[in-house]
Amino acid sequence: MDDGSSKEITVSGKALFVATVYTHLYAFHIPFMKHLQGLGYEVHAAASPVGGFEKDVEAAGVRCWDVPFSRSAMRLQNVTAYGKLRALLKRNSYDLVHVHTPVAAWLGRLAARRAGQGPVLYTAHGFHFFKGMPWHYWLLYRPAEWLAARWTDGLIVINSEDFEQAERMGFRGGKDLFLVHGVGVDLTRYGSEATDSRPARTELGLEAEDLVVTCVAEFTPTKNHGFLLSAWPLVHERVPAAHLILVGDGCKLRSLKRRALREELPNVRFLGFRRDVPDILQATDVVVLPSKREGLPRAITEAMAAGKPVVAADVRGSRDLVKHDVTGLLVQLGDVPGLAGAVTRLLQDGELRQRMGRAGQARVEDYSLQRVLEEMRGIYARYLGVERNETGGGNLR
Repeated sequence: MDDGSSKEITVSGKALFVATVYTHLYAFHIPFMKHLQGLGYEVHAAASPVGGFEKDVEAAGVRCWDVPFSRSAMRLQNVTAYGKLRALLKRNSYDLVHVHTPVAAWLGRLAARRAGQGPVLYTAHGFHFFKGMPWHYWLLYRPAEWLAARWTDGLIVINSEDFEQAERMGFRGGKDLFLVHGVGVDLTRYGSEATDSRPARTELGLEAEDLVVTCVAEFTPTKNHGFLLSAWPLVHERVPAAHLILVGDGCKLRSLKRRALREELPNVRFLGFRRDVPDILQATDVVVLPSKREGLPRAITEAMAAGKPVVAADVRGSRDLVKHDVTGLLVQLGDVPGLAGAVTRLLQDGELRQRMGRAGQARVEDYSLQRVLEEMRGIYARYLGVERNETGGGNLR
């Protein structure tokens, strides 16, 4: 696969990626960092080492700077983080600053503007204010984004609702506002020809007749695993051969494990963080994502790439991907019988699973890594003054 590297590198300079934690940068942005490296840029990253993966980011040739961001906007440690980030920006001259995740993005834009750096791009992986969210989210996050808009040279969004919100803030589509197809999924990693379900099924002790429901998501309140655990007894009662596989790590993992033990939930496995998600998905029959909110969830695009039907909460981002009754099923937040019924329906109908899986594979072509790389090449070219050539690389104007 083309990683976006230029055949003729004539561009030089530095680019800085900023996110709350390195985990985010490693999971979603290495291909875009490599594209800039291919253009001759020295790529730096600033993030908190909480959760690890700074070594993985460094292994991609990226220079990492630890900045102690907190995901909670009101934590005092963000004052320290801002000071360290501004000092970093004063020591280095960056040709591009690309910020991600709400807290780090807000502080990064302020620091870059005060340090006289730019241009500054912000990828909003889902605004914290949108239809259906509590009023205090709107009260806190919407004014903050309106203020930060003046420090933002280019805003990248990944779902249609956020695009409309950005237009209301004064951004202009095609000028300083861009809708891209998420962070991209490498389709070559998830097809059955590229993966093997046998190791995962053997590890889990599954029999040939067992059916697998999988949720791949960080264990945070937003991902809403409790909703799925509430529905699971109903699913298992109707489909005794069903097994629930939960993949991921996070702050809610321990409490949810305790709940599963306390309630004696049957056939529930917590696998923690895994690097073999493509193999696990091939061992899966139905993928579930019960999130309270999403930007554009890669967990769903990965499931679709693997040819699996998806049951998701009907929220922004998820409904951008899941076409109800075509590629999967959407259920209302909090509707436990509805969630159980949707999962059961798919488990009991193999032909329906296959039909929806094929439809998902066709739909996910639009969200491939190759397509998103092409979209981002154009955006980077606009702000770096790079003229794109036929190979996808670039030269200075």
